[in-house]
Amino acid sequence: MSMFKAVVFDWAGTMVDFGSFAPMGVFVKAFEQFGIPVTIDQARGPMGSAKWDHIRAMMDLPEIAAAWEAKHGAAPTDADVDRVYEVFVPMNEEVAADYADLVPGALDTVAFLRGRGMKIGSTTGYTRSIMERVLPVAAAQGYSPDNLVCSDDLSEGRPGPLGMYKCFVDLGVYPPEAVIKVDDTAPGIAEGRAAGCVTVGLALSGNFVGKTPDELAHCTEAELDAYRAGASEVLRAAGADHMIDTVADLPALIERLERG
Repeated sequence: MSMFKAVVFDWAGTMVDFGSFAPMGVFVKAFEQFGIPVTIDQARGPMGSAKWDHIRAMMDLPEIAAAWEAKHGAAPTDADVDRVYEVFVPMNEEVAADYADLVPGALDTVAFLRGRGMKIGSTTGYTRSIMERVLPVAAAQGYSPDNLVCSDDLSEGRPGPLGMYKCFVDLGVYPPEAVIKVDDTAPGIAEGRAAGCVTVGLALSGNFVGKTPDELAHCTEAELDAYRAGASEVLRAAGADHMIDTVADLPALIERLERG
Protein backbone atom coordinates (compact mmCIF):
# COMPACT_ATOMS: atom_id res chain seq x y z
CA MET A 1 0.00 0.00 0.00
CA SER A 2 1.09 3.54 -0.70
CA MET A 3 1.01 6.66 1.45
CA PHE A 4 -0.99 8.09 -1.45
CA LYS A 5 -4.56 7.02 -2.14
CA ALA A 6 -5.04 8.29 -5.67
CA VAL A 7 -3.45 9.99 -8.66
CA VAL A 8 -5.56 12.33 -10.80
CA PHE A 9 -4.23 12.74 -14.33
CA ASP A 10 -4.91 15.29 -17.01
CA TRP A 11 -5.49 13.90 -20.52
CA ALA A 12 -3.94 15.67 -23.55
CA GLY A 13 -0.21 16.14 -23.08
CA THR A 14 -0.27 13.99 -19.97
CA MET A 15 -1.71 10.52 -20.64
CA VAL A 16 -2.54 10.88 -24.35
CA ASP A 17 -1.51 13.12 -27.24
CA PHE A 18 2.20 13.55 -26.50
CA GLY A 19 2.94 17.21 -27.25
CA SER A 20 -0.75 18.22 -26.98
CA PHE A 21 -1.36 18.70 -30.69
CA ALA A 22 -5.12 18.10 -31.07
CA PRO A 23 -6.48 21.29 -29.45
CA MET A 24 -3.70 23.57 -30.69
CA GLY A 25 -4.44 23.10 -34.38
CA VAL A 26 -8.18 23.42 -33.90
CA PHE A 27 -7.86 26.79 -32.14
CA VAL A 28 -5.92 28.10 -35.14
CA LYS A 29 -8.53 26.77 -37.59
CA ALA A 30 -11.48 28.01 -35.52
CA PHE A 31 -10.18 31.59 -35.51
CA GLU A 32 -9.46 31.32 -39.24
CA GLN A 33 -13.20 30.77 -39.74
CA PHE A 34 -13.68 34.35 -38.51
CA GLY A 35 -10.87 35.82 -40.58
CA ILE A 36 -8.46 36.10 -37.65
CA PRO A 37 -4.95 34.63 -38.03
CA VAL A 38 -3.48 33.33 -34.78
CA THR A 39 -0.09 31.80 -34.10
CA ILE A 40 0.62 28.42 -32.56
CA ASP A 41 2.16 30.16 -29.53
CA GLN A 42 -1.01 32.23 -29.06
CA ALA A 43 -3.11 29.08 -29.30
CA ARG A 44 -0.97 27.19 -26.81
CA GLY A 45 -0.76 29.99 -24.24
CA PRO A 46 -3.92 29.33 -22.16
CA MET A 47 -3.85 25.54 -22.68
CA GLY A 48 -5.36 23.51 -19.86
CA SER A 49 -8.21 25.92 -19.29
CA ALA A 50 -11.82 25.12 -20.11
CA LYS A 51 -12.11 25.74 -23.83
CA TRP A 52 -14.52 28.71 -23.58
CA ASP A 53 -12.14 30.34 -21.11
CA HIS A 54 -9.24 29.49 -23.41
CA ILE A 55 -10.89 31.31 -26.33
CA ARG A 56 -11.70 34.30 -24.10
CA ALA A 57 -8.05 34.46 -23.00
CA MET A 58 -6.90 34.37 -26.61
CA MET A 59 -9.32 37.16 -27.54
CA ASP A 60 -7.97 39.25 -24.67
CA LEU A 61 -4.49 39.19 -26.22
CA PRO A 62 -3.89 42.72 -27.58
CA GLU A 63 -2.89 41.50 -31.06
CA ILE A 64 -5.94 39.27 -31.45
CA ALA A 65 -8.30 41.85 -29.96
CA ALA A 66 -7.00 44.46 -32.39
CA ALA A 67 -7.31 42.08 -35.35
CA TRP A 68 -10.86 41.20 -34.32
CA GLU A 69 -11.87 44.85 -34.03
CA ALA A 70 -10.32 45.64 -37.41
CA LYS A 71 -12.15 42.74 -39.03
CA HIS A 72 -15.51 42.91 -37.26
CA GLY A 73 -15.78 46.57 -36.25
CA ALA A 74 -15.79 46.16 -32.47
CA ALA A 75 -13.74 44.64 -29.67
CA PRO A 76 -14.50 40.95 -29.08
CA THR A 77 -17.33 40.30 -26.62
CA ASP A 78 -18.44 37.21 -24.73
CA ALA A 79 -21.00 36.69 -27.50
CA ASP A 80 -18.12 36.51 -29.95
CA VAL A 81 -16.42 33.97 -27.71
CA ASP A 82 -19.63 31.93 -27.89
CA ARG A 83 -19.49 32.06 -31.69
CA VAL A 84 -15.90 30.82 -31.87
CA TYR A 85 -16.60 28.20 -29.20
CA GLU A 86 -19.54 26.84 -31.20
CA VAL A 87 -17.18 26.35 -34.14
CA PHE A 88 -14.31 25.01 -32.05
CA VAL A 89 -16.08 22.20 -30.17
CA PRO A 90 -17.31 20.14 -33.15
CA MET A 91 -13.96 20.64 -34.88
CA ASN A 92 -12.13 19.34 -31.81
CA GLU A 93 -14.57 16.44 -31.52
CA GLU A 94 -13.59 15.38 -35.04
CA VAL A 95 -9.83 15.31 -34.44
CA ALA A 96 -9.41 14.46 -30.74
CA ALA A 97 -9.56 10.70 -31.27
CA ASP A 98 -6.86 10.93 -33.94
CA TYR A 99 -4.47 12.26 -31.31
CA ALA A 100 -5.43 9.90 -28.49
CA ASP A 101 -2.41 7.58 -28.55
CA LEU A 102 -1.18 6.89 -25.03
CA VAL A 103 2.04 8.54 -23.90
CA PRO A 104 4.87 5.97 -23.79
CA GLY A 105 5.07 4.42 -20.34
CA ALA A 106 1.54 5.44 -19.34
CA LEU A 107 0.28 1.87 -19.02
CA ASP A 108 3.28 0.81 -16.94
CA THR A 109 2.58 3.73 -14.61
CA VAL A 110 -1.08 2.71 -14.34
CA ALA A 111 -0.03 -0.87 -13.49
CA PHE A 112 2.33 0.45 -10.81
CA LEU A 113 -0.43 2.54 -9.23
CA ARG A 114 -2.96 -0.29 -9.35
CA GLY A 115 -0.38 -2.54 -7.73
CA ARG A 116 -0.12 -0.08 -4.86
CA GLY A 117 -3.91 -0.08 -4.41
CA MET A 118 -4.26 3.50 -5.64
CA LYS A 119 -7.30 4.92 -7.42
CA ILE A 120 -6.84 6.68 -10.77
CA GLY A 121 -8.88 9.79 -11.49
CA SER A 122 -8.89 12.27 -14.33
CA THR A 123 -9.81 15.86 -15.10
CA THR A 124 -9.59 17.71 -18.40
CA GLY A 125 -10.09 21.04 -20.10
CA TYR A 126 -11.99 19.15 -22.81
CA THR A 127 -15.79 19.12 -22.89
CA ARG A 128 -17.73 15.91 -22.27
CA SER A 129 -18.63 15.67 -25.97
CA ILE A 130 -14.95 15.76 -26.96
CA MET A 131 -14.01 13.18 -24.34
CA GLU A 132 -16.71 10.82 -25.63
CA ARG A 133 -14.49 10.48 -28.71
CA VAL A 134 -11.27 10.01 -26.71
CA LEU A 135 -12.45 7.55 -24.04
CA PRO A 136 -13.02 4.50 -26.29
CA VAL A 137 -9.69 5.02 -28.05
CA ALA A 138 -7.86 5.17 -24.71
CA ALA A 139 -9.80 2.16 -23.41
CA ALA A 140 -8.86 0.13 -26.48
CA GLN A 141 -5.22 0.77 -25.57
CA GLY A 142 -5.81 -0.35 -21.98
CA TYR A 143 -6.38 2.94 -20.16
CA SER A 144 -9.67 3.43 -18.31
CA PRO A 145 -9.42 5.69 -15.24
CA ASP A 146 -11.88 5.36 -12.38
CA ASN A 147 -13.56 8.68 -13.10
CA LEU A 148 -13.62 11.62 -15.48
CA VAL A 149 -14.40 15.27 -14.77
CA CYS A 150 -14.80 17.44 -17.88
CA SER A 151 -14.67 21.21 -18.21
CA ASP A 152 -18.44 21.50 -18.71
CA ASP A 153 -19.45 19.12 -15.91
CA LEU A 154 -19.34 21.74 -13.15
CA SER A 155 -20.19 25.40 -12.66
CA GLU A 156 -16.50 26.35 -12.51
CA GLY A 157 -13.47 24.74 -14.07
CA ARG A 158 -9.73 25.15 -13.79
CA PRO A 159 -7.86 26.76 -12.12
CA GLY A 160 -10.44 26.37 -9.34
CA PRO A 161 -10.59 23.21 -7.21
CA LEU A 162 -14.11 21.94 -7.97
CA GLY A 163 -12.97 19.31 -10.45
CA MET A 164 -10.61 17.88 -7.86
CA TYR A 165 -13.32 17.97 -5.20
CA LYS A 166 -15.48 15.91 -7.56
CA CYS A 167 -12.62 13.44 -7.89
CA PHE A 168 -12.40 13.12 -4.11
CA VAL A 169 -16.09 12.23 -3.97
CA ASP A 170 -16.08 9.94 -7.01
CA LEU A 171 -13.01 8.03 -5.85
CA GLY A 172 -13.78 8.11 -2.13
CA VAL A 173 -10.35 9.49 -1.23
CA TYR A 174 -9.13 12.07 1.27
CA PRO A 175 -7.37 14.03 2.72
CA PRO A 176 -6.18 16.15 -0.23
CA GLU A 177 -2.52 15.61 0.59
CA ALA A 178 -3.04 11.88 -0.05
CA VAL A 179 -3.90 12.68 -3.69
CA ILE A 180 -1.41 13.51 -6.45
CA LYS A 181 -2.43 15.74 -9.37
CA VAL A 182 -0.36 15.28 -12.54
CA ASP A 183 -0.63 17.81 -15.37
CA ASP A 184 1.32 19.48 -18.17
CA THR A 185 -0.44 22.87 -17.99
CA ALA A 186 -0.46 25.76 -15.53
CA PRO A 187 -4.28 25.75 -15.06
CA GLY A 188 -4.21 22.01 -14.39
CA ILE A 189 -1.44 22.34 -11.82
CA ALA A 190 -3.26 25.28 -10.23
CA GLU A 191 -6.39 23.11 -10.01
CA GLY A 192 -4.51 20.55 -7.91
CA ARG A 193 -2.84 23.22 -5.84
CA ALA A 194 -6.16 24.92 -5.08
CA ALA A 195 -7.52 21.61 -3.79
CA GLY A 196 -4.52 21.01 -1.50
CA CYS A 197 -3.06 18.08 -3.43
CA VAL A 198 0.53 17.13 -4.12
CA THR A 199 1.15 18.50 -7.62
CA VAL A 200 3.45 17.05 -10.27
CA GLY A 201 4.26 18.94 -13.47
CA LEU A 202 5.36 17.33 -16.72
CA ALA A 203 8.30 18.97 -18.42
CA LEU A 204 8.58 17.27 -21.81
CA SER A 205 5.35 15.53 -22.89
CA GLY A 206 3.01 18.46 -22.78
CA ASN A 207 1.82 21.69 -24.24
CA PHE A 208 4.80 23.81 -23.23
CA VAL A 209 7.33 21.92 -25.38
CA GLY A 210 4.86 20.75 -28.03
CA LYS A 211 7.05 18.11 -29.65
CA THR A 212 6.65 14.45 -30.53
CA PRO A 213 8.76 11.72 -28.88
CA ASP A 214 10.70 11.34 -32.14
CA GLU A 215 11.45 15.06 -32.27
CA LEU A 216 12.66 15.02 -28.68
CA ALA A 217 14.83 11.98 -29.41
CA HIS A 218 16.75 14.09 -31.93
CA CYS A 219 17.33 16.95 -29.48
CA THR A 220 20.65 17.51 -27.75
CA GLU A 221 20.88 17.27 -23.98
CA ALA A 222 21.34 21.02 -23.86
CA GLU A 223 18.10 21.50 -25.82
CA LEU A 224 16.23 19.09 -23.54
CA ASP A 225 17.55 20.86 -20.47
CA ALA A 226 16.33 24.17 -21.88
CA TYR A 227 12.86 22.70 -22.47
CA ARG A 228 12.82 21.30 -18.94
CA ALA A 229 13.87 24.62 -17.47
CA GLY A 230 11.23 26.57 -19.39
CA ALA A 231 8.39 24.20 -18.50
CA SER A 232 9.54 24.00 -14.89
CA GLU A 233 9.53 27.77 -14.55
CA VAL A 234 5.93 28.01 -15.75
CA LEU A 235 4.59 25.01 -13.82
CA ARG A 236 6.48 25.77 -10.60
CA ALA A 237 4.99 29.27 -10.73
CA ALA A 238 1.55 27.65 -11.03
CA GLY A 239 2.23 25.57 -7.92
CA ALA A 240 3.96 22.37 -9.03
CA ASP A 241 5.60 20.66 -6.06
CA HIS A 242 7.64 18.31 -8.25
CA MET A 243 8.70 18.09 -11.90
CA ILE A 244 9.23 14.99 -14.02
CA ASP A 245 9.66 14.54 -17.78
CA THR A 246 6.61 12.36 -18.49
CA VAL A 247 4.15 10.12 -16.64
CA ALA A 248 6.61 7.27 -17.17
CA ASP A 249 8.72 8.86 -14.44
CA LEU A 250 5.94 9.01 -11.85
CA PRO A 251 6.57 5.61 -10.17
CA ALA A 252 10.17 6.57 -9.36
CA LEU A 253 8.99 9.89 -7.90
CA ILE A 254 6.36 8.18 -5.74
CA GLU A 255 8.94 5.72 -4.43
CA ARG A 256 11.25 8.61 -3.51
CA LEU A 257 8.45 10.46 -1.73
CA GLU A 258 7.49 7.35 0.22
CA ARG A 259 11.06 6.90 1.35
CA GLY A 260 10.90 10.44 2.70
